[in-house]
Amino acid sequence: MGRFADALRAPGLTAIAEVKRRSPSAGDLRPDADPAVLTAAYERAGAAAVSILVDERFGGTWDDLRAARASAALPLLAKGFFSTEEDLRTAREAGADAALLLLRDLDDGAARRLLAYAEELGLETLVEAHDADELERATALDAPVVGINARDLSTFRIDRAEQLRLVARARGDRVVVAESGIESRAQGAAAELAGADAILVGSTLMRAPDPGAKVAELLSRPLVKVCGLTREEDVAAAAEAGADMLGFVLVDESPRRAEAVLPASDPASEALLTVAVVVGTSENADADLVQRYEPEAGKVRGRDAVLLRDGEEVARVVDLPWQEGDATHFDRARAVQGRVMLAGGLGPENVRAAIDAVGPWAVDASSSLERSPGIKDHERVRAYVEAAR
Repeated sequence: MGRFADALRAPGLTAIAEVKRRSPSAGDLRPDADPAVLTAAYERAGAAAVSILVDERFGGTWDDLRAARASAALPLLAKGFFSTEEDLRTAREAGADAALLLLRDLDDGAARRLLAYAEELGLETLVEAHDADELERATALDAPVVGINARDLSTFRIDRAEQLRLVARARGDRVVVAESGIESRAQGAAAELAGADAILVGSTLMRAPDPGAKVAELLSRPLVKVCGLTREEDVAAAAEAGADMLGFVLVDESPRRAEAVLPASDPASEALLTVAVVVGTSENADADLVQRYEPEAGKVRGRDAVLLRDGEEVARVVDLPWQEGDATHFDRARAVQGRVMLAGGLGPENVRAAIDAVGPWAVDASSSLERSPGIKDHERVRAYVEAAR
């Protein structure tokens, strides 16, 4: 591993922020983008690396890479349609730490040759795949950094579900980057939970009024979950408020029981993660994630839970006993290794203090946001999300 790969594998989700003036699929994005200014802004915002489009089809040049190199110290990825040793040599001389190799455009012989030459130059690579066959080829090539592109470069169609399946297959010793189609914290978190070390974000940043602030937003934690949703209007209110996760309690004994995970009724809620809350089983939970509690005699649920993705634990939920308190609650949460979702008794008035005390990956609130069981108070939902973010 080199400087580029090591930066992407830092703890938590990392980001490659992109400088891209235009897109063949979307047209002009930010024609006046200054790569030096943007790269410096991305570095201040916490990006792990910056991708510079050097191809004229994207409004880029090699001078953009040189300008970025002069403005910041973080690793730079040269991005273009590279097929020759001269391309890689030019990238290295212009200041790149890594270069993109598209398996769509390279057979295995050419890819091996370029990987070997890049190593001679001291240039790292990001080997990009967009389907299962290309991922298999990247694995056979022993590529240390593999990008999984949600966009088919032939049709420009985005398939995030397939991307996440491939990310889950690709993880392991190599660094995995989820590319394209990420517009929200929830979508970044979905890639993270599937096993991605990093996300590569371009068009979303170029469309943002403040690209640096958007990078910081995508990487910021904790994620915010609104749980106990039973009505479509409450789902919409949570999405509009800026929640990242929508929780649906699929437990007959709960006063907040939902008939099912409610379908998204607007684009804002489609970009969020759905969470099915269950007790004892995770079967028939049609959601992105399952929050599973163990049964406890005489109560709706046991105390703590696990957060599951495709049956695999991805986080721990540290909760309070059912309708009870515990002075050691924050201490227990701080002791958890890995991702922790803090739940129990949180609301607009205390969630910020809880975040400052624990530093959780996510926070979860339900009953404190209600007018009555299962009926959300939209003002309190907005206040809670604002305080947590």
